[in-house]
Amino acid sequence: MKKRSFGVAGLVLVIALVAGVVLGRGNFAPQIAQAQADDMDHGRTVTVVGEGVVKIKPDIAQVNIGVEVVKPTVKEASAEANKIMDTVLAALADAGVEEKDIQTTGFSIWVERVYGPDGSFDDEQNRYHVNNSVFATLRDLDSVGAVLDSAIEAGANNIYGVTFALSDPKSVESDARAKAVDNAKAKAEELAGLNDAEVGMVMSISEVVGQGGGYFGGNFAASQMAFGGGGGGGGTSVTPGELSLSMQLQITYELK
Repeated sequence: MKKRSFGVAGLVLVIALVAGVVLGRGNFAPQIAQAQADDMDHGRTVTVVGEGVVKIKPDIAQVNIGVEVVKPTVKEASAEANKIMDTVLAALADAGVEEKDIQTTGFSIWVERVYGPDGSFDDEQNRYHVNNSVFATLRDLDSVGAVLDSAIEAGANNIYGVTFALSDPKSVESDARAKAVDNAKAKAEELAGLNDAEVGMVMSISEVVGQGGGYFGGNFAASQMAFGGGGGGGGTSVTPGELSLSMQLQITYELK
């Protein structure tokens, strides 16, 4: 059997490799420990939902006005509905509503069939319903009642609702978000204090859509429309009231 022998060069190489391993352990061990500690620190977070509420006065009203006609034939019903709607549109224009603020939102035709005792029906007894509706934006809130009265006098027989809003909600939404951030920070600090910790930097932030936060249209509560009636020349009474915008933000903070 042959014996293996190492020269001086081989012995130096072995010593160098052993020293490298030892030195490597000495250099990398503290770094690994520090990385683990950092991971543990970043794992301590608190997540809260902050809410900001802003009260404002509306500056526009949105109304949905409709015309419904019932006639023995579809041709008669459609012609009559179109004639009345033209009169309604003219009344809106005379009241100061601009053409760009009026949009057709619905047009439908359906037949009401009359059945006899034996379950059969006669086409000559049918009645045709034609519905035509428009959506109008009114920028003078003082004129809302008068505009509705004009539309009704012109032949509109369906008022589907009146809502109030802001023409430019961006600044109001920004105010609500700022309040939501303050509210979230206060909640996070309270929770951190209860657990002997301090609030650090923001780790993540997102806007809550729905459930009280998010889009402009879904966040405003508008006052209802009241109809005046009876004698004495009373017309439609509309009160804009006050709107309330609520924005919610979900924020995650680092805990120290």
